[in-house]
Amino acid sequence: MTNTHTHTGTHTGTHTHTGTGTGTHTGTDTRTRTPLGIPVDDTHPRSAVNVLDTRMVHVDTGSGGDTTAPVVFLHGNPTSSYLWRNVIPHVAGDRRCLAPDLVGMGDSDPAPDGAYRFTDHSRRLDAWFDAVLPTGPVTLVLHDWGSALGFDWARRHADRIEGIAYMEAIVQPRLWSDFPAGRDALFRAMRSEDGERMIMDDNFFIETVLPKSILRPLDEREMDAYRAPFRTRASRKPTLVFPRELPIDGTPSDVAHAVDEYGRWLAHSPIPKLLISAEPGAILVGRALEFARTWPNQTEVTVRGIHYIQEDSPHEIGTAVHDFVRHL
Repeated sequence: MTNTHTHTGTHTGTHTHTGTGTGTHTGTDTRTRTPLGIPVDDTHPRSAVNVLDTRMVHVDTGSGGDTTAPVVFLHGNPTSSYLWRNVIPHVAGDRRCLAPDLVGMGDSDPAPDGAYRFTDHSRRLDAWFDAVLPTGPVTLVLHDWGSALGFDWARRHADRIEGIAYMEAIVQPRLWSDFPAGRDALFRAMRSEDGERMIMDDNFFIETVLPKSILRPLDEREMDAYRAPFRTRASRKPTLVFPRELPIDGTPSDVAHAVDEYGRWLAHSPIPKLLISAEPGAILVGRALEFARTWPNQTEVTVRGIHYIQEDSPHEIGTAVHDFVRHL
């Protein structure tokens, strides 16, 4: 069912990691870098699998240094596996690392039926796991909507979870009162007809939300990598649906129920956890962060960043994940 996928464009190339168990590269890294020294290129090898009615593409670094549980990195909105490009090398020397692009995002194909609700992504992610990692333990590294999908999958497959690392995550249903003053108006707009114009016509998540949620300026080549899946109005639909799925004051009720269920489960689960909090952070702050900090068997580290913290602190995140995984 699996076939090799060669991506041309920003991600082109073959990534060879010669890690020694230290979570760092040995050898020469010739990737293009931003003025701040952050690599632009994503040279990890990719594969593709058929899932239900479409096809998903994923990073797959191979077996790593041993045969222990693979590590699965899940992204959110409006990103892709590209977000993890500078985190994965810290872990790939020890573990097989996989990072799927959600349907309609990254290099994955769109949904033929145009369905991008949380439940639609969940069904397809289930099918991806069935195709790529049908059995055995896994460790999850989660961000944004990838956290909601990953936490939900973990709750339903608790016997397979070796550990969970998460950052800027959706840990509980939100209240409108959780939003900073004025920020609620933006999310209310996204759930209205104005939101369709903002996101579908103006590509709001890519052109505004993404760069404003990173401390450093993104290189134009990085912006182009993020823009690539969303060049047309129709292709931006996944980025419109996600903010409308965020459970706020109990709506949508099915998503609120799922988030509440996994939040309650995580609050009692002994599964090892790594909380990577952000300073100043964006969504895992305030009441949500206080709740997450009550979860058992958890270590916390803090890195610089707003929401897409992998673009500000990739090496700090990579080191933390490497150290966490190493001790599982």
